[in-house]
Amino acid sequence: MASSSAAAHRLLHRRAKVVVIMGATGCGKSRLSMDLASLFSSEVINSDKMQVYRGLDLTTNKISRADRYRVPHHLLGSFDPDDGEMTPSQFRSLGHAAISGVASRGKMPLLVGGSNSFIHALLVERFDPDADVLGGIGSPASPELRYDCCFLWVDVSLPVLQEYQSKRVDELINMGTFDELTGYYDLRRTNPGGWTGLRKAIGVPEFDRYFMKYPPPRGFGPGDAWWEEDARERDNDPVRESAYQEAVREIKKNVGQLIRRQIEKIQKLSRSGWELHMLEATEAVRLAMAAEEKGCGRSRDVWERQVVGPSKEI
Repeated sequence: MASSSAAAHRLLHRRAKVVVIMGATGCGKSRLSMDLASLFSSEVINSDKMQVYRGLDLTTNKISRADRYRVPHHLLGSFDPDDGEMTPSQFRSLGHAAISGVASRGKMPLLVGGSNSFIHALLVERFDPDADVLGGIGSPASPELRYDCCFLWVDVSLPVLQEYQSKRVDELINMGTFDELTGYYDLRRTNPGGWTGLRKAIGVPEFDRYFMKYPPPRGFGPGDAWWEEDARERDNDPVRESAYQEAVREIKKNVGQLIRRQIEKIQKLSRSGWELHMLEATEAVRLAMAAEEKGCGRSRDVWERQVVGPSKEI
């Protein structure tokens, strides 16, 4: 009987196993999470600080419902942006509850996202909210973690990733990001304090400057169509077109800076003793861009061989 009690105690206090998929924005983290979820019984926990909020789904580049393949996702579009900015400490508590819930159902938690400050806050055994261990010069991150973590770092060379993201920005604007941002701007004209949690999302401040010069009609909700009408206005106004292109250039520049910061923080975690398994995805991303231009390519085969295959073996 004593032996059974001891075994139950060890099971209760055994650290949950968590697979952590890291990498800079646009490297393929969500794609890999769905590949792994098709192989292992899993649920996804989002660790992107902008994607935790409801709204601006294209602007924040949330994985679509269709692409989730019915895999449960937690902390993704779950929170009211009117409640303000989520702190790392809040995410630590919410993330722990999500991991515990997934583990209790006998599933594998997949922690997926590019906000390394949130990942650090959630995973370390002892978290000091006043210590900025990932920013600038400071104490290294603690290697003592409160979960049994397997880290998968999807890495793409900086020039290739920046080229891919530049094209991706154009695609997302054409797909509806501009209209999302139009609606968000209009919402804050009538409710200046609205959706404060999303104000730092890349795309919001850049297009706010454009909308202040060329405001859309009042009454547009997030997702209402204004892009085509705005494009016609720009065709007849070179100054307006120049202001629009400046907003797009600023978005691309800020995405590039974000990518650099994310990579620097991941490298700092690696130097602190976190055992990160690098998965080289440069060729797959390069081939994916070529396939879009030529209508052909071997991107999927390379992705399977160089990213998914090694992930299964780690």
